[in-house]
Amino acid sequence: MSRNGKVIVAMSGGVDSSVAAWLLKQQGYDCIGVFMRVGAAPEAAESGCGSAGAAPEAGESACSAASAAPARRLKHGCCSANDAQDARAVAGKLGMPFYALNFERDFDAIIGYFADEYARARTPNPCVRCNTQLKFGRLLRYADMMGAEFVASGHYARVLRRDGAALLARSLNEAKDQSYVLFGIRREDVRRCLFPLGEVADKRQVRQIAAELGLRVHDKPDSQEICFVPSHDYKRLVRTRRPETLRPGEVRDSAGTVLGTHDGVAGYTIGQRRGLGIAIGTPAYVTHLDAERNVVTIGSRQELLSGGLVADQANWLVEPPVVDQPRRVAIKIRYMHKPAAGTIRVRTDGSVQAAFDAPQPAVTPGQAAVFYDEEGVVLGGGWIRAALPLRAEPQVE
Repeated sequence: MSRNGKVIVAMSGGVDSSVAAWLLKQQGYDCIGVFMRVGAAPEAAESGCGSAGAAPEAGESACSAASAAPARRLKHGCCSANDAQDARAVAGKLGMPFYALNFERDFDAIIGYFADEYARARTPNPCVRCNTQLKFGRLLRYADMMGAEFVASGHYARVLRRDGAALLARSLNEAKDQSYVLFGIRREDVRRCLFPLGEVADKRQVRQIAAELGLRVHDKPDSQEICFVPSHDYKRLVRTRRPETLRPGEVRDSAGTVLGTHDGVAGYTIGQRRGLGIAIGTPAYVTHLDAERNVVTIGSRQELLSGGLVADQANWLVEPPVVDQPRRVAIKIRYMHKPAAGTIRVRTDGSVQAAFDAPQPAVTPGQAAVFYDEEGVVLGGGWIRAALPLRAEPQVE
């Protein structure tokens, strides 16, 4: 009998989820390893595997394929049969039951969201969607079926338990922190989440543990790509799913002067500098995208700065702020962004308007804006609808 209860451990075949599983077993949990099968991937097809898994974990493979058949080790441990083999092998070595779950239909909807956001001239964040809808959405429902109280993963984040409440917080390893991509978890489900790596301050310690245990994944390289976008070629995916969005249009400056042409708004993102194909004498960045008019606007770095943002679809992991009452927070606008000090106000329609203390570059519609308190606790977040001009003050509508 375990002393801490039953936990479903999401295993991707990477070193992070593997060590997380071991740590939980050391803490006395009854662990069941699961692998999410989400559809065919190029690497999986080449090696004879018909399924792949999802949900990126801290610096490791974002996808894995469920197969027990031997497979060659691939350069990228993403969406390969080798990942599934690694996950199964680790579960066996740790004495854990191991199951593969079919989430293909759900994951296809996330891929559709990804293409649709680019079609709307927004930059999607499929990692947040996948964590919210699958790993800590459907997987929690599976845990209910299995009589498991908890779901765990190899994410670098923490759950703090204070006064009977469960709070999502930053990892002790700030360089690997992934609390940003977990903000969409339902408030009532945070208490059921376990992130054992959140207490580990150095990734090298994780690899050392894996090596000492003799786990085959101890030196497995971290994947840096979206699991369903091989070689970072997202334009190819958008072209396949939404071909009508990649049509020629104008590139203009902020004054409306036509500087050249582009081959589709969906091929650009706010803050992009490379691949513009247009010289204006100074470094140029994409500052605005207009899907309706099919116009890409470029400008200087100064023109890329914003004074704030408006975010929709807010999800609060603490008691929501009172409408029209300002609150001081740290605001993170993308995964690699250092949280910026600022003030937020919840508006009457439920959206959140934020003002930065110092202007921030590349505030990008479609990305998440996540709000932290001074102790690194995630208060909540939402999806960026619009960037606000410099010196914009929060206004309540």
